[in-house]
Amino acid sequence: MSGHSKWSSIKHKKGAADAKRGKIFTKLIKEITVAARMGGGGDQTSNPRLRAAVLAAKAENMPKDNIERAIKKGTGELEGVSYEEITYEGYGPGGAAVLVESLTDNKNRTVADIRHIFSKSGGNLGENGCVAWMFSKKGYITVSKENADEEALMEIALEAGAEDVREDDGVFEIITGTNDFESVKSALEKASIPSLEAEITMLPQNTTNLEGKDAEKMIKLMETIEDCDDVQKVYTNADIPEDMAG
Repeated sequence: MSGHSKWSSIKHKKGAADAKRGKIFTKLIKEITVAARMGGGGDQTSNPRLRAAVLAAKAENMPKDNIERAIKKGTGELEGVSYEEITYEGYGPGGAAVLVESLTDNKNRTVADIRHIFSKSGGNLGENGCVAWMFSKKGYITVSKENADEEALMEIALEAGAEDVREDDGVFEIITGTNDFESVKSALEKASIPSLEAEITMLPQNTTNLEGKDAEKMIKLMETIEDCDDVQKVYTNADIPEDMAG
């Protein structure tokens, strides 16, 4: 299992998240609504997907009223839009794999938008299954090297069920199975070790190195896909130089 494709790091350096808080709220509200509807109801204790969605919303300082309204729309206590979960797969510049998770109330509109983004950015939308096999669903936690001793961190994480702990670019990366993610996260919290990132994600099993024009086009493709209202998350196995964040 190779590490993150570095897209996450580049995105944060570019400051895209802060500039699009409204869009982030929209995506989080969709996820909370769907999690409450499909993940097992509005009780966060028995609904891990909803619990994760609410934590993500709180991390973005979403008002409590917005969160509660989204949950009620999911459980049917309030009227709301019905969203369908669809995953799209394709190839970006240089043949890099791209996996797109969406929540949409109009799949014809969404597939047309995503196909247009791919073709405009030098990629192409593929068939179902064309790249999904290149990714594994995993828990992913990062901890700053300044906040933890490697040996102690490894002992805590592995004892709590982590699959791997490794060092990469000034952080420790902790990889878990999806079922062990929460226990590892809780173990770190109990040990007062703060995490930089903590999420269920799709990690590439190997990466495609991109440089120059292909890397520039790939960044543009990822940014444009993420900007699409119906897209929740986008993953790639492209390994892009981090100095291209500027």
